[in-house]
Amino acid sequence: MKEKLIPNVKYVIAVASGKGGVGKSTVSANLALALSKQGLKVGVMDADVYGPSIPTILGITEKPAGGEPGRILPVEKYGLKVISMGFFVPSNEAVIWRGPMLHKMVQDFLGVVDWGTLDYLIVDLPPGTGDIQLSLCQTIPLTGAVIVSTPQDVAWNVAQKAIVMFDKLNAPILGIIENMSTHACSNCGHTEEIFGHGGAKKAAELLDIAFLGEIPLVKSIRVTADEGDPVVHADPDNVISKGILKIAENLGTQVKRQTSQADSKKIPIKIGSPGQETIEIEWNDGKKTIHNARELRLACPCAACVNEITGKRTLRPESVPQDVRAVSIQTVGRYALMIAWSDRHNTGLYGFEFLRKLSA
Repeated sequence: MKEKLIPNVKYVIAVASGKGGVGKSTVSANLALALSKQGLKVGVMDADVYGPSIPTILGITEKPAGGEPGRILPVEKYGLKVISMGFFVPSNEAVIWRGPMLHKMVQDFLGVVDWGTLDYLIVDLPPGTGDIQLSLCQTIPLTGAVIVSTPQDVAWNVAQKAIVMFDKLNAPILGIIENMSTHACSNCGHTEEIFGHGGAKKAAELLDIAFLGEIPLVKSIRVTADEGDPVVHADPDNVISKGILKIAENLGTQVKRQTSQADSKKIPIKIGSPGQETIEIEWNDGKKTIHNARELRLACPCAACVNEITGKRTLRPESVPQDVRAVSIQTVGRYALMIAWSDRHNTGLYGFEFLRKLSA
């Protein structure tokens, strides 16, 4: 799917947080500018539908232009290519969308927007673990995710939920950034740990996740973002900017490491044709699994077949025809297969780990 939607984008990095108010969008914009300063071609996809702030942070007031028939050209600012729902919805209006519309927005931002050739596409996600995160991971295989958190326990406890979500979706966690780590007085230089300090770093060590760096709570970051000229661009020689540039370098190191380790994830490399009595899967570690079609249908893990609260299977075996077959089989991101069955059931996502356990 990635090759179809964004064939010329090398790496896709999701910037996520468990809760709002941790400065995720400001970090996303400055991180993108820091990568651009390394001579890389960078795009920013503002997927925070309910609170799109990237246009404000980057000082963008113009609207995207039309490109080739059926395509949209992203707005360019400070060397970045940018798309945001904020370009299409008046600032005083609220976006009230359900899952299917959010899913379509993600697909359009990837496939309809003409990104051209990019080294990095930074995706600024909304806080939490909702439909947009799921849609993104279902639509394309992410290079990985970066988690932004403040040092305080309450923020980190919620941030861990985002880590668990990406882990379940088989999207690598590239690292953690601790934002608002300390506050330095602009008059006397005295520092205070308003939200605590080092909590994210300690958690990263505990979870064996790379710690990309910390960003202090200083007025210049907020002021430059409000003025539409982020600190990395407005004052690149500032100590804060240099710190963010170092974070971008650390991210690049993790991306290279993840790319070299990608083959360690157990994913299908060949899937048998639908319509057969059995479904054969060849995996990248050399293993081959063979699944009986009806048994696989009976094992469907979706909410229509299993009670989500009790875990008890509600699907009645006698309701599934003996000759049920897969009508279509599609990979979803890098974590599951979506199978449409001849009995018209098509809501089951078969996780790769789930399929491996079934075969065992």
